[in-house]
Amino acid sequence: MLEWFGRRQGDGTWFTCAAERNKGPILDVLAKRLPEQGVVLEIASGTGQHVVHFARALPHLTWQPSDPQPELRAAIRSRIDDERLTNVQPPLDLDVACVPWPIASADAMICINMIHVAPWSATNALFRGASTIVAPGRILYLYGPYRRFGGHTSESNAQFDASLRARDPAWGVRDVEAVTEVALAVGFALEALVDMPANNFSLVFRRQG
Repeated sequence: MLEWFGRRQGDGTWFTCAAERNKGPILDVLAKRLPEQGVVLEIASGTGQHVVHFARALPHLTWQPSDPQPELRAAIRSRIDDERLTNVQPPLDLDVACVPWPIASADAMICINMIHVAPWSATNALFRGASTIVAPGRILYLYGPYRRFGGHTSESNAQFDASLRARDPAWGVRDVEAVTEVALAVGFALEALVDMPANNFSLVFRRQG
């Protein structure tokens, strides 16, 4: 699984080209919508490339990475130590399907490129968990490829979706409308849908109060 989405470097950290490409555009969206202070929980932090980039750019926030894979958590810790970042907490062992989550509250949540490489039940679990720790008025941010109104937005996304489903029939590019329905059921409304490079989208959900 790990070899499929990235490569291990000589220092023990993991690296993906996609994360390196998209961290800047994602930061542009987040910087306009995250709170002035507080804790930002990242679900499925993976290689840790995103969280260290965001933490450097937004030092007024405390960043809480997480991942269910012990090897990735070790790699994230190494990356945090290498960067000497004091506003990033040690990564949590967090699987969205396992409750209760090992964190009581967060001022925002982000989840990048996860729900298409997980069963649909993970999307439901993600929003259920978010509804217990994210306060009204705060956001849950998602990023990745999505379908719109039952169709793919590009041929490359259609091919990517086919490759995901060939690897695991439970995986696949999700419909924005279906994700929005899950979100609304637990009190999150879609506030913004932002076109991103390489046929991806940023979805910003805000918890209603």
